[in-house]
Amino acid sequence: MIKTRKVAPSGTIVIDRPNTHNALSRELIRQLIEAFGDFHREQSVRAVILTGSGATFCSGLDLKELHAISQESDSLEKWSDIADELQELVEVMLRFPKPIIASVDGTVFGAGMALVMACDLVVASPKSQFVVNASRFGLVSGLVAPLLAFRCGASAVSRLVLGLETLDTSEAHRIGLVHHVVPPELTWAKAHEIANVIATGAAESIQMSKRLLNEMIGESLLSQLMSGSAMMATACSTEAAAEGLAAFQAKRPPKFP
Repeated sequence: MIKTRKVAPSGTIVIDRPNTHNALSRELIRQLIEAFGDFHREQSVRAVILTGSGATFCSGLDLKELHAISQESDSLEKWSDIADELQELVEVMLRFPKPIIASVDGTVFGAGMALVMACDLVVASPKSQFVVNASRFGLVSGLVAPLLAFRCGASAVSRLVLGLETLDTSEAHRIGLVHHVVPPELTWAKAHEIANVIATGAAESIQMSKRLLNEMIGESLLSQLMSGSAMMATACSTEAAAEGLAAFQAKRPPKFP
């Protein structure tokens, strides 16, 4: 489900589930956590590049998996486990001692946005799009909202989470969600170039600077993510979520109560 490679000073993690548009299953989330742990220990890796295979960077949580869980007797417990695991992945990324660079060439949906915004820098191609679509399935963007507010401000949260806007790359760049815009064939190369620049600085200084940004300036972010995770799990148990997930499974428009 993921591929990794090392081209010092960068390490690359590729989300590789093109048949599901790189949807985040529980197994994939666990693999991502493990991959970051591996690169943590690689001294020659000074920055990690996160990217996706195919035309979609990430389509968000695996809705087929969520729908299957809804048929089980312990569904609420399992939904809580998924929300907790996704929260753990986001926190692993935020606490990761090396900069993480998202290399985006395609559309980012839902919880995929949480991954992008847990990265420290974002490189995107002009054909990329950024979509927060949880409410279309009766769900809640519990982790995306606080991360988006942290990175871009409350106005961006309103536009994407409440207004359901789709941001193209130029607008995402204007509001600070994307840092560098390059042609599609150069997204990884630009991210690797940034890793080379990072490698010219002192590793300890970079690590302390990242902690300053994510744990001190963003001191309330981790508690917000915990609350958001709980709200994500609770939303899965609503009638709206049941209809949204069933409609997704049946490939029909939802009819919300």
